[in-house]
Amino acid sequence: MTTTEAVATPHHRGSSPGLRVEGAAMQFQRRGVVTDVFNDVDFEVAPGEFVSIVGPSGCGKTTLLRIVGGLIQPTAGQVFIGDRAVTKPGPDRGFVFQQDSLFPWRTLIDNVRFGLEMRGEKKKASIARAMDVIRLVGLTDFAEHYPHELSGGMRQRANLARAIAIEPDVLLMDEPFSALDAQTRELMQEELLRIWRQDEKTVLFITHQIDEAVYLSDRVIVMGARPGRIRREVTIDIPRPRDLKVKRTPEFVAYADLIWGEIEEEARQDLRLGRT
Repeated sequence: MTTTEAVATPHHRGSSPGLRVEGAAMQFQRRGVVTDVFNDVDFEVAPGEFVSIVGPSGCGKTTLLRIVGGLIQPTAGQVFIGDRAVTKPGPDRGFVFQQDSLFPWRTLIDNVRFGLEMRGEKKKASIARAMDVIRLVGLTDFAEHYPHELSGGMRQRANLARAIAIEPDVLLMDEPFSALDAQTRELMQEELLRIWRQDEKTVLFITHQIDEAVYLSDRVIVMGARPGRIRREVTIDIPRPRDLKVKRTPEFVAYADLIWGEIEEEARQDLRLGRT
């Protein structure tokens, strides 16, 4: 096992731009009280790399992801996708939220087509592109189904398909499997890696689950408690492709223990203080 500041590993194929966060800080002000969410956050994600961020509740993981997505602006610092500074949302980033957020009145294919419609794509082309990504996520037989006719795992695959359909350079994923049962979550992790290998996207993934981060990632960024800061970056030197059996290996368990050791004390303190 190693920790490193480097971001490139041999299996990165580099088909899409990476991202860079420079000196990011975030403060919120409420009723005259200023709260530092995180300070001096710097990291890079190489083209085609899968990086996860873990840390105690309240350390700013989701806020940081929203800044990368251009949904909010940092108090200080900058974010770049490739060489482009992020100032607002854009089609170069696809966002996958905790909840599937599908429109209940639209079929699966029409949900997947939504982003393509919004950018003015012609109907025939948008249907063809939507079917391509629906096949990619394994939902071809359900293209005409409505969200209420799909299982939780299917809806999250549809959510992922909608994000991929617009062909973003970077996928931003905010605990996308947190609402799923344990078995479905495991299978969705495996499915995500299959899709990632085929689609070659740069991925920034937020999770509270350490084993999920280790299984999915090339690197895991470990953040400390609020005000958040990067405590450590852990390179996951487990060969790909990975199947779920790797979670039972001593090497995998050692990585999970290493990361848990970085955040255990602060996580327990948050629990005692009622902040989780």
